[in-house]
Amino acid sequence: MDDKRLVGIGLYTPTEASRLVGIPAARLSRWLAGYCRGDREYEPLWRSQVDLGDGRVYLGFRDLMEVRIADRFIGLGISAQRVRAAIRLASEIIGDARPLSTNQFRTDGRTIFLRTTETDEQGEAREHLLDLFKRQYEFSQIISPLLKGIDFDERGGPASWWPVGRARKIVIDPARAFGQPIDAESSVPTAVLAGMGLGQGGEIAARAYGVSVGAVTRAMAFEAGLGRRIAA
Repeated sequence: MDDKRLVGIGLYTPTEASRLVGIPAARLSRWLAGYCRGDREYEPLWRSQVDLGDGRVYLGFRDLMEVRIADRFIGLGISAQRVRAAIRLASEIIGDARPLSTNQFRTDGRTIFLRTTETDEQGEAREHLLDLFKRQYEFSQIISPLLKGIDFDERGGPASWWPVGRARKIVIDPARAFGQPIDAESSVPTAVLAGMGLGQGGEIAARAYGVSVGAVTRAMAFEAGLGRRIAA
């Protein structure tokens, strides 16, 4: 896949994605590449948008949005196998290979998960999972916070993400800077602004890139927050 084909898709290594979403890089790799444990082989939860042909795992912007939802469900005690089954079913119903992060999943997701968690691998009922999604508003409380700050396209798929809220004017948009976090007004990557701000000071960085001192300050705070997330 050449650079031109990556425009509008985004490109992240598992380490880069981990900084943005707070999920360990090794876990992201397992979800997108699959893995073996003992003599058992586990399939990927879904196939990544990006294949550079070098045998390494990469994520696109849609993958980045999808892992946030998958991580939430797995954190609630739903097995990765159940999440995989739900993704496959939702893909058929919603018509999107990465359905968890779509706007439509807010309403259809509860039914999809109920259909995939009624029995376990031994055919036994999993009532605690059914209870989790018994009421629509409970399901919405799980999904809605993760979809907040996402702009959706006309088909209901995520188009861009404001990871710290629109007021801070930092956006992740796969059509700009290959999906790296940027100052929304100037499109300068936050890592660039923060790096120069730390080294040369906010005013010098602002003049160098034609942005406000506030933009540099916000970029520095954002990048520092990513560093703390990884350290945690």
